[in-house]
Amino acid sequence: MSSFATSNVVVFLVFLVSLINFKAEARRLAEPEQTEQPLLFQYHDGPLLTGKISVNLIWYGKFKPSQRAIVSDFINSATSSKPTVAQPSVATWWKATEKYYQLSKKPSSLVLSLGTQILDENYSLGTSLTNLQIEQLASKGAQKNAINVVMTSADAVVEGLCSSRCGTHGSASSSSNGHINGKSSKFAYIWVGNSETQCPGQCAWPFHQPIYGPQNPPLIAPNNDVGLDGMVINLASLLAGTVTNPFGNGYYQGPKEAPLEAASACPGIYGKGAYPGYAGDLSVDATTGASYNAHGINGRKYLLPALFDPSISTCSTLA
Repeated sequence: MSSFATSNVVVFLVFLVSLINFKAEARRLAEPEQTEQPLLFQYHDGPLLTGKISVNLIWYGKFKPSQRAIVSDFINSATSSKPTVAQPSVATWWKATEKYYQLSKKPSSLVLSLGTQILDENYSLGTSLTNLQIEQLASKGAQKNAINVVMTSADAVVEGLCSSRCGTHGSASSSSNGHINGKSSKFAYIWVGNSETQCPGQCAWPFHQPIYGPQNPPLIAPNNDVGLDGMVINLASLLAGTVTNPFGNGYYQGPKEAPLEAASACPGIYGKGAYPGYAGDLSVDATTGASYNAHGINGRKYLLPALFDPSISTCSTLA
């Protein structure tokens, strides 16, 4: 088993180093007073995810249909080419990952689509989960040409959630003969936890008061759900990290055991002018007062993290 994930924290947090096999987190959590280091982003010659890849969603615990729709609409928005979607869009944000493919030694392409959704509303493995059990849940999805995403509900306690991370991504041994980009024995997976009641100040910022640093008022969540809108931020970060560093030898900065990836290399940045405690200049919905930076399908609005642009070696925001 190997896993690694991305971080999405405000820039004043120290990045916590996890020594569990190739593990990096969506928002790595630790203490304040970090000194920002130069970005030494590198390609480590490994494969990226390519071709047609399905994103399968495994819902563990209780989620309302409206909550599941927030996430499924996000995935569909990432690959939507509908001209009716206002700009900047989720698809525009996702298109930025193409630069990683263009700069790799074997330029290729990736097409994502929403795959199957699996519901486990009866907590088949209990309400307290280990890393191995997350991997077990991820294996329920198709393991060929896929990314399996495990979404755990607010009442599910997952090893490391809140104490060191908000989510993770990695790869695991496949139980089938399928393959992803020539990796016949592995499949890619993501886990994201709903931190609405457990640690929103760590994992749902800027939609909740942060636990460290400047105590600016929290922003209003664009889908009126602090937990799910926070999950979308973490999922977006991890999805970008998964496709550009699926097996631990793709694009990242820093040590392999705790890599900073496409989104986690730009912690706490959502709009221009961002600084510790301030997410940046964002659009505000005139009716709800919600902050966002990307439009999606079905009238959705989302807040998505900045991505590191490898062509100019800097973090790039949508607006």
